[in-house]
Amino acid sequence: MKTAVIYYSLDGNCRLVAQMLREELGADLFSIETLDSKKRKGLSKFVWGGRMVFTHKEPPLKPLTVDPASYDLLILGAPVWAGSPAPPMMSFLAQEAIPAKKRLALFCCHMGGMGKALETFKSRLAGNEIVSTKDFISPEKQTAENLQAAVKEWTLALKG
Repeated sequence: MKTAVIYYSLDGNCRLVAQMLREELGADLFSIETLDSKKRKGLSKFVWGGRMVFTHKEPPLKPLTVDPASYDLLILGAPVWAGSPAPPMMSFLAQEAIPAKKRLALFCCHMGGMGKALETFKSRLAGNEIVSTKDFISPEKQTAENLQAAVKEWTLALKG
């Protein structure tokens, strides 16, 4: 089964999970990046991200060369910002033509405040087959063994 992992990561949590998924599944890996590459930290990061969520702003992205139609399974991942998937992922979904009836798996990374992120994610992908969802709490703060076990458990469900 030809698989692609497409993710957005600001602080590295989703990147870590995406890389583990690539290793477990032999998947192709694609990182979503915003045109605005300014590194924000602390309060300015939360103001920047929160403003985009609450104003429904979808930031412009750097070009990403992926043909979703050429994959049997797409795994999409994003951090949770203010209870929603990060706006760069929403920009990707608005710009990329995900073929209808595509097999998809979705994951979110968060620090304990999941909100309705997976439901929002799913609603933007209506008409597709969501085969599985998973949330990962603070991946970079977990031990490598625990995170690897959680990823492996999820990939077994995806393969099954």
